[in-house]
Amino acid sequence: MEETIALLKWKATFKNQTNSLLASWTQSSNACRDWYGVTCLNGRVSKLDIQGARVIGTLYDFPFSTLPFLEYVDLSVNNLSGTIPPEIGNLTNLVYIDLHTNHISGTIPSQIGSLSKLQNIYIYDNLLNGSIPASLRNLTNLSILSLYQNNIFGSIHTEIGYLRSLTSLDLGTNSLNGSIPTSLGNLTNLSSLFLNGNHLSGFIPALLGNLTSLSILYLQENNLSGSIPEEIGYLRSLTQLVLAKNSLSGAIPASLGNLTSLSGLYLNENHLFGSIPPSLGNLTSLSILYLNQNNLTGSIPKEIGYLRSLSQLVLAKNSLSGAIPASLGNLTSLSILYLYQNHLYSSIPEEIGYLKSLSYLDLSTNFLNGSIPASLGNLNNLYLLSLFANNLSGSIPSELGNIGRLVTMYLNINQLIGSIPDSFGNLRNLQWMYLHNNNLTEKIPISFCNLMKLEVVYLGRNNLRGEIPQCLVNFSGLKVLKIAYNNLNKEIPSFVCNLTSLKILDLGGNNLKGEIPRCFGNMGGHLEVLDIHRNKLYGTLPETFSIGSVLRSLDLHDNELEGKIPQSLANCKELEFLDLGANHLNDTFPMWLETLPKLKVLSLRLNKLHGPIRALSNGNMFSELRIIDLSYNAFTGNLSTSLFQKLKAMRTIDQTAKVPTYLGKSGERDYNDSVTVSTKGMEYELDRISTLFKTIDLSSNKFEGHIPSSLGDLIALRVLNLSHNRLQGNIPSSLESLSLVESLDLSFNQLSGEIPQQLAALTFLSFLNLSHNHLQGCIPQGHQFATFQNNSYEGNDGLRGFPISKGCGSNWTPETNNSDYESDDEESSSEFLNDFWKAALMGYGSGLCIGVSIIYIMISTGNLKWLAKIFEKLEQKITMRQIRKKQSQRCLEEH
Repeated sequence: MEETIALLKWKATFKNQTNSLLASWTQSSNACRDWYGVTCLNGRVSKLDIQGARVIGTLYDFPFSTLPFLEYVDLSVNNLSGTIPPEIGNLTNLVYIDLHTNHISGTIPSQIGSLSKLQNIYIYDNLLNGSIPASLRNLTNLSILSLYQNNIFGSIHTEIGYLRSLTSLDLGTNSLNGSIPTSLGNLTNLSSLFLNGNHLSGFIPALLGNLTSLSILYLQENNLSGSIPEEIGYLRSLTQLVLAKNSLSGAIPASLGNLTSLSGLYLNENHLFGSIPPSLGNLTSLSILYLNQNNLTGSIPKEIGYLRSLSQLVLAKNSLSGAIPASLGNLTSLSILYLYQNHLYSSIPEEIGYLKSLSYLDLSTNFLNGSIPASLGNLNNLYLLSLFANNLSGSIPSELGNIGRLVTMYLNINQLIGSIPDSFGNLRNLQWMYLHNNNLTEKIPISFCNLMKLEVVYLGRNNLRGEIPQCLVNFSGLKVLKIAYNNLNKEIPSFVCNLTSLKILDLGGNNLKGEIPRCFGNMGGHLEVLDIHRNKLYGTLPETFSIGSVLRSLDLHDNELEGKIPQSLANCKELEFLDLGANHLNDTFPMWLETLPKLKVLSLRLNKLHGPIRALSNGNMFSELRIIDLSYNAFTGNLSTSLFQKLKAMRTIDQTAKVPTYLGKSGERDYNDSVTVSTKGMEYELDRISTLFKTIDLSSNKFEGHIPSSLGDLIALRVLNLSHNRLQGNIPSSLESLSLVESLDLSFNQLSGEIPQQLAALTFLSFLNLSHNHLQGCIPQGHQFATFQNNSYEGNDGLRGFPISKGCGSNWTPETNNSDYESDDEESSSEFLNDFWKAALMGYGSGLCIGVSIIYIMISTGNLKWLAKIFEKLEQKITMRQIRKKQSQRCLEEH
């Protein structure tokens, strides 16, 4: 009777009194006979099991003191909150307690350690914190301790090794730290040990090799270091060994080949090195083998082909070399084969086509050569085929059209030739097709029209010709269409405007002609990127860019467009990138662009724009602008001080950036903004635009007046080019604040006075051109100024000092070291490296850090001959750019 009253009192505290499962708990009914979840022995409550009863409450009023005969408590999968009261220590007959999957918080009360009969403790999936109480050492009958997925911290006590009856210990997914105690080696009855997902450090104790009954060992997602103990190979009962995502090093012990019961081996995402031991071929029960993201070298042992039970083989992101062993064709149960990002060479074995259970095949980013085996067409269950970034050649086998379940195909960045097979029309489940960066020819086949599920199509950088197939109008799910840099030579079909799911349209670098379809302006509700640069398009820009447009990037540069810049672009409030350069646009500066709050890149270079740039309105305008290029136009008047004052993104340096980031939509892997810029006296095309690259180019216009001192506030600026204008007055000393500037070009103006000595503090400055002005006085010395040549200062008759003359005032000469080069070979090598440094310091928009990284990697791998070829091509490209620049300049002078 007392127990009944106490339980009813506890029930009265529940927040959901109408709970139907506990409707039987009434004062008028018999608790032992009628109550849900209550079992009695000799008239006393011995078992309480209300798992999943949807109870909303706490344990604060649970009658711990009134239930002395209680042996079994299961309150799991409810909505209990609050802490575990210390009164739990009164349940001295308790054998089993299960509180998992609630919202219980606080610490584990030490009083639990007094429940000497306890055999099973389940308190996982709660909000517990604090440390594991040392009093648990007293629970010598404990068989199962499961505390995973809480917030428990502190170290694992050595005393846990006293619990010799333990068969399962699960402390995973907490915040435990310190080392794994060697005393765990005493728990010889242990069959499962879960310490994964903590902050444990130190070595894996060799004494774990004593746990000969262990079948599951989970130590992944910690900070464990050192090598994998050979003694792990003693655990012959082991079925799952998971050591992934640690900092383990050393070789994979050959003794792991003794674990013949093993079905899952996960050693991925560590720092393991050496070769894969052939002894792993003994693991004939193995179903899953993950060795990816280590530093493994050598070849893939042919013995892996003995693992006929293997369903997943993942060796990606290592440094494995040699050929793919043909013995892998024996793995007929294999569903996943990932060998990507290694150094594998030779051809793809025909035997891979025998793996008819294969669902995912990724051999990308290796050095595989030869043709794609026609036998891959036998892989009827394949969803993913990824062979990109290899040296594959020959035509695409038509047999690939037999893979009817294929969803994703990556054949890009190879040397494939011929046409796109007509048989691809059979791939009716295909959603993502990547064939770009090959040498494919002919037209896009008519059978392409059958691929109605296509969402992403990459055909860029091939030699495809003809037109865009009209059947694309039926591709209602198409999101990305990239056919850039081919030989398409028709007009852009207006039916493209009916692709209502299209987010990215990239047709740049073709021979498309005609006018831009007027309807493009109406695609703003879904189109985020429109890139049709470097074609032969003429006429005016569409004037119908609509309100609410989501257009983020618009690239129309290098066409034959004329007329005015449509003011309806002001409706594109998401616009970040706008490149209208190298056209025939004839307009004044579009002041209304200041209303675009996210604009980061603005290039209007090489047009016929004219007139002054008037003062900007008040407000936070152009605050995100990082690149502004108005060069090669006919702008006049003074430089707008208000413009420079608005450029907030150029006025701050991001001190938090640790890894390179690039402009573009976050996570948008299907498109990178690119732009042509002039820096360090040459033109470059930035394939990706670093967020750190900030430049102003107002060169080759008719600006006059003084250089505003407010330019010195743009401390994040990397490139400043005001050359070929009519600027007068002194060079402002405020430019000394441009501490990151790498290229400064003020040449071909009418500047006078002295070069400010403060500019010597610009230690990142690698290119300086002050030529053809009216400067006079002493050239600053020290730091970068010791590296500039005569051409930086020519055409200024009043300048003195190095490098023009030996002295300025006092007899100053720069320090030199003539002992640096002692032989012809050293001189030749130094000359090469000097050119190499210059090339790297060009930065390609990525800045000094990236250039230095490139140098270190290439020199350390001994690829100097390969680099020489690269720089030969780079020199040719630079020469062509300079020729084009001179031609453009000549055209402007003629006008």
